[in-house]
Amino acid sequence: MPSSKNYKRDYGPTGEGKYDKSPKRMEDNRKRKAARRILEKLGKVSKNDGKDVDHKNGRPKDNKVSNLRPLSPAKNRSIPRTKTARKKNG
Repeated sequence: MPSSKNYKRDYGPTGEGKYDKSPKRMEDNRKRKAARRILEKLGKVSKNDGKDVDHKNGRPKDNKVSNLRPLSPAKNRSIPRTKTARKKNG
């Protein structure tokens, strides 16, 4: 919530958009998209099916088929996490 009436959000290169454009975040995002394409080729998910692709071990760069599974967004996004942001069980 803005702190004042005249507050203006900073979407520029030094503001909020800076985090998502870091090389590590961009590479992780490319790997997540690649994981989705892998499961699409296997027929486990399809476009606009409302499913998320879950990495069982919590690492987006590990795209082995045995590490990927389709989940509902509610299940995939509500997993309890440890301090290092890795999944507890999986």
